[in-house]
Amino acid sequence: MIKLISIELYKIFSKWRTYIGFIAIGLLVPLIHYAFFMAGEKGASFALRNLGDQFVYTGNLLNGYFISNFILQSLFVHIPFLIVLVGGDLLAGEATGGTYRMLVTRPVSRFQIVTSKFIAGIIYTALLIFWLAIMSLGLGLLLFGSGPLITVRSKIIIFASDDIFWRFICAYGIAILNMSVVTSLAFLFSSFVQNAIGPIVTTMAIIIIFLIVSVIPIDFFESLKPYLFTNYFGGWNSFFNDPIDKQKLIKDSMVLLAHIVGFYGLALLIFQKKDILS
Repeated sequence: MIKLISIELYKIFSKWRTYIGFIAIGLLVPLIHYAFFMAGEKGASFALRNLGDQFVYTGNLLNGYFISNFILQSLFVHIPFLIVLVGGDLLAGEATGGTYRMLVTRPVSRFQIVTSKFIAGIIYTALLIFWLAIMSLGLGLLLFGSGPLITVRSKIIIFASDDIFWRFICAYGIAILNMSVVTSLAFLFSSFVQNAIGPIVTTMAIIIIFLIVSVIPIDFFESLKPYLFTNYFGGWNSFFNDPIDKQKLIKDSMVLLAHIVGFYGLALLIFQKKDILS
């Protein structure tokens, strides 16, 4: 199985679309760092503009932790656009290339084919989030240093500089879980069709619809929220609350994990019953 996964990873990283996400993050995140660098403390004041008239800030507020948190808040909803470019191509790409029949005639089971592709997709997702962590947190700390972190939820929370790094590590870990749901959904749609465009567009359409429904304050939509997997994408933000709601975090993580397993299971079932004609 390890060899199959390595082959699938080679296939993924031999396609140019795989690097779109890495290039986009590699260009955009340093640009945000540069913007904050040029703005100086005015940049921090802008990010916390609702508090500017009520508090006087002292110390190194504009630090790597502050900017990394800002980037997560700003970019996290856009990361799925980059994820589906690969997830939607994992199975459909074989159909487009006419290599389905070659795959199933190899001395490996369909279960192994689907599982190796799925695991390779999850690894790609983890690598993309890891790259985001390097470019936002790593580069931020290198350029701006560390310091306290101010977050605004239902209350204002100030974290000491020695109580932040582990929170980011856990947040990025939960982010991998969140984005793995996106990969799994695109993977499921990829098992239906012969072209990767369909799974990419369909997955993004569903995510956009779910996100829109989640923010509309109408009773009918409120009743739908528990059934939308996007409603559980905010778990990474829990690590910047004090105290951390561990029960909610565990519940949300289990719901997302159930979606991942469910999407994978459906894709496996579809591929097991699929007639390979090309």
